[in-house]
Amino acid sequence: NSEDVRCKCICPPYKDHSGHIYNKNVSQKDCDCLHVVEPMPVPGPDVEAYCLRCECKYEERSSVTIKVKSIILLA
Repeated sequence: NSEDVRCKCICPPYKDHSGHIYNKNVSQKDCDCLHVVEPMPVPGPDVEAYCLRCECKYEERSSVTIKVKSIILLA
């Protein structure tokens, strides 16, 4: 399920741009700043420096397991 995987990039403030969290459904190999941060908030020459500051993590979850646990907890 595409809703059960995502890449989350946390980018701190850079120059005059505030920090931001980006989420996107991409494959694990594409989980990096260049594939997830859209639109890129900095001009071309600053992209590499901006991306080096971002921390990107690939996350997987099982929504079915979460729903089952929630039902058991509420019962």
